[in-house]
Amino acid sequence: MMQKLKSKLSELGIKLTDYQLDQFDRYYELLIEWNQKINLTAITEKNEVIDKHFVDSLSIVKGMDMSTVNSLIDIGTGAGFPGIPLKIVFPHLEVALLDSLNKRINFLKLVSEELKLEKVTCLHGRAEDFAKEPAHREQYDLCVSRAVANLSTLSEYCIPYIRVGGIFISYKSGEIGDELSASKLALSILKAKLLKVEEFVLPETEINRSLVIVEKVDKLPGKYPRKAPLPSKKPL
Repeated sequence: MMQKLKSKLSELGIKLTDYQLDQFDRYYELLIEWNQKINLTAITEKNEVIDKHFVDSLSIVKGMDMSTVNSLIDIGTGAGFPGIPLKIVFPHLEVALLDSLNKRINFLKLVSEELKLEKVTCLHGRAEDFAKEPAHREQYDLCVSRAVANLSTLSEYCIPYIRVGGIFISYKSGEIGDELSASKLALSILKAKLLKVEEFVLPETEINRSLVIVEKVDKLPGKYPRKAPLPSKKPL
């Protein structure tokens, strides 16, 4: 099955070493083991995990040259997607994984230890809170999120973390035209602009995906992000 992952990623221009394949294999084992104790994912069949978690996470290379990124934060990381696969394939990255459920954070800490991943920080809390801390505010080259939320809300969660000139990428599926239109005001308020939307089909599947790629153009007013639950209840 891991050879299948290797084949699919080669179509994205990613070549895996045997060590990286072993890391993905162990990651899958830990995911299934822990999923019996806590809710990590509804996707557990190995081929589906490869397509919908591993390959999907790494499809970012269709819209971003990861060699230009030194630091990233994954907002609402859940079981570690896309942050952990990105760290495995691009070990030079400094990665922060943020989630509001401490049980998931404990899982991610174990994964980082088992896979011997260095320079990984696991953060337990809300995106709105950590974005106010100097150690994280406007400190990252790249912010990524596969969280299920509208783009206006995600932008308010994520853009505060990236430096001026940094990039926010939202992983999306389905029709997103209306969502993009509705996010224009939010991006303007948050001192950001839409660079492009990369639409594609995951290798050897019929799964349609989009990467919404946003650049931060100026420093953000201190009042953003607003306190919970305003970003989700009253999107900009």
